[in-house]
Amino acid sequence: MNALILSGGGARAAYQVGVLKALAEILPDTYLTPFPIICGTSAGAINTLGLAGRPGHFAARVEQLETVWRSLHAESIYRTDGWGVFRNSLSLLSSLMHSKSGIRSPVALLDNEPLRELLAEYIQFREIDEAIASRHLRAVAITAMSYSTGQSITFFQGELENWKRARRMGLRTGLTLDHLMASAAIPTIFPPVQIGDHFYGDGALRQLKPLSPALHLGANRLFVVGVSDNPARSQFDETVYHSPSLAQMISHMLNSAFIDTIESDLETLRAVNRLTGPLSPSQRAEMGVDHLRPIDFLCITPSQGINNLAADYSSELPRSVRAFLRLTGATARGGGTSALSYLLFEPGFCGALIDLGRKDTLAQRQRVTAFFLEREDSGQPFESGCINR
Repeated sequence: MNALILSGGGARAAYQVGVLKALAEILPDTYLTPFPIICGTSAGAINTLGLAGRPGHFAARVEQLETVWRSLHAESIYRTDGWGVFRNSLSLLSSLMHSKSGIRSPVALLDNEPLRELLAEYIQFREIDEAIASRHLRAVAITAMSYSTGQSITFFQGELENWKRARRMGLRTGLTLDHLMASAAIPTIFPPVQIGDHFYGDGALRQLKPLSPALHLGANRLFVVGVSDNPARSQFDETVYHSPSLAQMISHMLNSAFIDTIESDLETLRAVNRLTGPLSPSQRAEMGVDHLRPIDFLCITPSQGINNLAADYSSELPRSVRAFLRLTGATARGGGTSALSYLLFEPGFCGALIDLGRKDTLAQRQRVTAFFLEREDSGQPFESGCINR
């Protein structure tokens, strides 16, 4: 059973839309959905519900999602007026010095109420109910982090059982806008969201096993879309020009949450496939690894550096946001363009990422076709790493 896994990454998630657009071109147009299971985290959760929460065939839903992303501006996601940014910055600073400052109202650098309004208008949650009831979808899942327990909580909708593992668990529920806003609430940047008695934030932060929710929901074939900056193509530079800027340090923390964990989990999956692939079920039982099974997977990540692309489009941001980013060092000279790429919700940058995702996927048309149409019952795991890396 196929599962789509969409990682987080702020504005970088526009790349995922380009990948999905190429899939719609490659696969037969009769597909209602090629993914009975869809899992997303942070901005990937937005795309997850953007797909699941709309009517029509796969290609039509992807086209609608693309239209939204190509029309985005930063002000569609968070308040960009100078006073709003300044006021939130003061509130955040006050909360650092006075513990009671943020108790009554969650504080963050940016006010993402515009995003809530956009998603409330776009996502039709009844479509998820109907798709699951008609068995066109098996499950839809989005992951958030509990500030109370530090656990990674996967909220999923579908006729399946809850699960619990070390520092992570799956809870069956009816998905709402609050679950989505919680999953995308990058700490200190966007405010946490209260669900029941607990506050939740961005799901990528404690998601040590980002592939796990799809496997718990019954998937044995994973289509993973990452948003890394392709470090394999970068060159190590021993020259140190200055101490790291604030934005540069934040960039590494964001990358460790959004990118490093999914790459690490894929390495683990490759090792499991090498162990279990040649073994029959009875042999796995004899070796005491009968709980493990080979998993087909295909992963696509950008073929070009997203950080450099973000630097090219930084002028699209409103002046107030650019001023703040310059102060924190989120520039090419300051070494913080990675942080910039997470907040650059502007048509030029998002459009370029969509085009890149489409191009990268069409360049791998043969492998994509084999994954979906030719290797379903081969008996051996279809395994391809991040194919643009």
